[in-house]
Amino acid sequence: MKKDIHPEYVQSVVTCACGQTFETKATRSEVHTDICSVCHPFYTGKQRLVDTAGRVERFKRKYDQKPG
Repeated sequence: MKKDIHPEYVQSVVTCACGQTFETKATRSEVHTDICSVCHPFYTGKQRLVDTAGRVERFKRKYDQKPG
């Protein structure tokens, strides 16, 4: 392996938008996510619409228009 080309691997705190936090190893000391295993529909079994930056509304505006 080449020397001095790999980033430093440090203890990291991951924070989800739902408020859940946990520790892992990463190249950054802090990581922020929109969804985690505590709030993800696959793990919770609850149907939840995950909307990032208004994408659902933008899609509906674009494709709900009736020709006429």
